[in-house]
Amino acid sequence: MANTPENLRYTREHEWIRVEGSEAFVGITDYAQSELGEIVFVDVDTIGETIAQGEVFGSVEAVKTVSDLNMPVTGEVLEFNEELNDHPELVNSDPYGKGWMVKVIVNDPSELDNLLDAAAYKAII
Repeated sequence: MANTPENLRYTREHEWIRVEGSEAFVGITDYAQSELGEIVFVDVDTIGETIAQGEVFGSVEAVKTVSDLNMPVTGEVLEFNEELNDHPELVNSDPYGKGWMVKVIVNDPSELDNLLDAAAYKAII
């Protein structure tokens, strides 16, 4: 069973979000990285843009496939995890820690209510 921390919220598309005040960190779940396989590149070119909930903010490339990254909540993309440029494998080894992808400002915290808690996410994987 994939690691699914209780303190995060999840999308049906396998992204997670960790809110810290008005900002949040976003990445893909342990389940998603295991299904994708070895991550070789993370592409985010939406820094400074406000992305609506459910819209694509970038992509993740594995050895065999490329997958879109969907924004869990509407927010402005503040920062990309630059460490992933040289070490995309961090998404595989530490998806909820050093493998985070973007930091965002959460525009509407009520959108978090549309996301899955850990138990609901586990039920769909």
